Amino acid sequence: MTPLTRAAGLATAALLATSLLAGCGDDDPEPTSGDRADDPAAIPSASDDAPSESATSDAGETGEPSSEPTEATSEPAEEAETVPVYFTGDSPTGQRLYREFHPLTGDDAMTEAAALLVAGDAFDPDYGTLLDGVDVARVEQADGAIVVTLGEESLTQAGKGLSPDDAATAVQSLVYTLQGVAGTREPVRVQLANGDPVDLFGQPTGDGMKAGQQLEVLSLVNLDLPEEGTVVDDGTLEIQGVASSFEATVPFFVTDADGKEVLRDFTTADGWIDRLYPWEAELDVSSLPPGDYVLHAQTDDPTGGTEGPGPYEDTRAFTIG
Repeated sequence: MTPLTRAAGLATAALLATSLLAGCGDDDPEPTSGDRADDPAAIPSASDDAPSESATSDAGETGEPSSEPTEATSEPAEEAETVPVYFTGDSPTGQRLYREFHPLTGDDAMTEAAALLVAGDAFDPDYGTLLDGVDVARVEQADGAIVVTLGEESLTQAGKGLSPDDAATAVQSLVYTLQGVAGTREPVRVQLANGDPVDLFGQPTGDGMKAGQQLEVLSLVNLDLPEEGTVVDDGTLEIQGVASSFEATVPFFVTDADGKEVLRDFTTADGWIDRLYPWEAELDVSSLPPGDYVLHAQTDDPTGGTEGPGPYEDTRAFTIG
């Protein structure tokens, strides 16, 4: 299975109820950063096929040696750091957070991750941002907090079309992203360019904002693998993600280009009820002809839609070569 090559510029441009809690429960695990985290809210792919592999490749590389050496050929290649970015997307209970892992090659991962988030620059076209108009000038850790300094032209009030619930989700996307990159549960504090604290989108970010409870903020199912646009050439689709699903059951299925279901299976996550837990599976797709497909991962709905909001779902487009 070979992920499609990402452009190097994308890599450098840059780890739920409808209301959010301002406090983070004591039973939530400690968020950690990097490419091997233990927190189900910030756990990266445990596979060696991490997103950083495709994003760190040279988009202009031809495989032939250059006839004219340049400064770049004498300097070591800049190593990418894979970080979680929590974008927003639809769910049965409104906008929730969906995590993607992005490779960054700069020396200021928190600021770059915030820029990716604000731009809504997700690999998956189903993900986006609720932070339109926010300009993050820099992010740093100071005085027991993650401090976000806004640019002089940044918006601080939510637009008229943004509901209070979505405004809270927007700020939580920033909190979850920065805590995941920094590997800390320190509150996120926002300030203006002159250093004055500010409540972003009506949330208490001027005093410091904690992460909301996972089950009230995150989508209850989230795919880490496959990456969007993965090409499968060996007959096996590697699947990984996190979920909080009834009795830890995670159903998944594949649809073809016409939307017809062609494969279905399920797996079991490491746990359920209190938070999101990791799960993984291998799906044999060797019986499918070459073409474009979509993987759907869901939470289990034993009522068949007669009770509750219905299943949460995350999808990934992939191609069989």
